[in-house]
Amino acid sequence: MDRKAVEAALSRAVVSTLGRAPDRLQSLIGGQHRNRAGAALEPEVAAALRLLNALPDSDFSDLPVERARGQIDEEAALFGGRPLPMGEMRDVQIPSFNGEIPARLYRAQQRDADRLLIYFHGGGFVLGSLTSVDTVCRFIAEHSGVSVLSVDYRLAPEHPFPAAIDDARTAFMFAASRASEWGHDAKRIAVGGDSAGGNIAAVLCQQLREAAVRPAFQLLFFPVTDLSAKSASYREFAEGYFLTEKQMEWYTRHYLGDTDPADPRASPLLAEDVSGLPPAYVAVAGFDPLRDEGEAYARRMAEAGVQVALRRHDGLIHAFVNSTGVGRTGREALLEACGALRMGVGAGTSPR
Repeated sequence: MDRKAVEAALSRAVVSTLGRAPDRLQSLIGGQHRNRAGAALEPEVAAALRLLNALPDSDFSDLPVERARGQIDEEAALFGGRPLPMGEMRDVQIPSFNGEIPARLYRAQQRDADRLLIYFHGGGFVLGSLTSVDTVCRFIAEHSGVSVLSVDYRLAPEHPFPAAIDDARTAFMFAASRASEWGHDAKRIAVGGDSAGGNIAAVLCQQLREAAVRPAFQLLFFPVTDLSAKSASYREFAEGYFLTEKQMEWYTRHYLGDTDPADPRASPLLAEDVSGLPPAYVAVAGFDPLRDEGEAYARRMAEAGVQVALRRHDGLIHAFVNSTGVGRTGREALLEACGALRMGVGAGTSPR
């Protein structure tokens, strides 16, 4: 076993042990944190955050893009825990005018074939991959009773806005066209994603609002909804809570370039009309720069008559869906979302 593999194994052992430690020990390691709303950061999250901030090259914006992409894959493997076994998992190539789009289909059991979630990973439109979101997609497939198609859309700066949105639309139409072959109902396809992936899913729902086949449900985890402004949560959590203001500026610069950040295809919160969208489950974290804009988008949809469930996980940080291998809180939050997804696409199976 080479040095890097040994370091990775040791890191996973430390993270696993830390997640099982008593709250008092976790608090001693991570310290006490309260936000302006009075919510306390979960002890296990504070401890994991302390470890994460101590890792070398923990700030992606200080790294060359390729190195940052490798780093986010490594951190996802570190905090995501042991991958859950799947009944079926296979790679898919989605044809497009810009070349094939890699994707991966997850199915925990054959009975899950009739419902599908198309999932877009996070990473600020610059980072992330099928690897970085692997444990998330496995978890959702296992606990929601819904098949998951993870899409490896094109990334900036090589492929800036709106490449990711174009790939998302292509992926949705491809999945709809494969309904009879894959065994799912084209009217029971949900879309979802975390952070930048949540942005992509939200924009896609707006674009397909009048389409003959459109998403049945949207699952949005701490979504980016407004790249044109910085909310109060940006200022409160500018640094120290995994996602930073500096990183968001780096992501936005790479993704948008000279594009107007107020373009609704980049900032779905700014769309003129958000009525008629599919039902949504929006989950945000209490210690996250993106908290306020995620909540603002949920409120805006609700005011327009869209069925929306908004969930603020007070004691969590950005990217909590990637932390199911550390303690209980990330796992519990994602389990709750799996229940919402199961109901949203009309699944009749019981949670496993």
